[in-house]
Amino acid sequence: MMRILFLLPALWLAGCATAPPKDPDNLCAIFKEKDDWYQAALDVQKKWGVPVQVPFAILYQESSFHHDALPPRDYLLGFIPWGRVSSAYGYAQAKDDTWEDYMRETDNWGADRDDFDDALDFMGWYIAKTHKLNGVSKWDAYGLYLNYHEGWGGYRQKSYERKPWLKQVAKKVQSRAWAFSKQYKGCKDDLDKGFWDWF
Repeated sequence: MMRILFLLPALWLAGCATAPPKDPDNLCAIFKEKDDWYQAALDVQKKWGVPVQVPFAILYQESSFHHDALPPRDYLLGFIPWGRVSSAYGYAQAKDDTWEDYMRETDNWGADRDDFDDALDFMGWYIAKTHKLNGVSKWDAYGLYLNYHEGWGGYRQKSYERKPWLKQVAKKVQSRAWAFSKQYKGCKDDLDKGFWDWF
């Protein structure tokens, strides 16, 4: 019985660590609640030259910041559950092959898709590589999201032109990145001074 009582706080803290932020529409509120995410964002910005707001806008769209997010189920004959529509998993909804490319190219073999720091670093890597391969600005959330969804080759072939719904989603990502950027400008100085530690 005593062992169970000791385990309960640890389990509760583990749940808090992976729970999505309470106010996912406000980047300042996210960083206030999860200051380790802010440090991770600064690390990715420094390492990959990626503005803070862009990977967060893409992560919001992909998983709503749920660490164990999965794609929809696939169904055989329309009603028999038959696995998932893709191998995407985690905060970034990264597919198996792309995640393996990331681990190999960054030599980060211990990376996990349901670990926020790893998922954010993966986003930084993907955005930087998109800029290198396809010349898309690291601030262009619209173009970056199209690359993220269609892959680098699909983007070059303009496969998104056949998907008006995808272009609408990419516009939503761009709008969210703009909103996050505006919010971040309003709280960056306080975050950097450790303002939130006062409360």
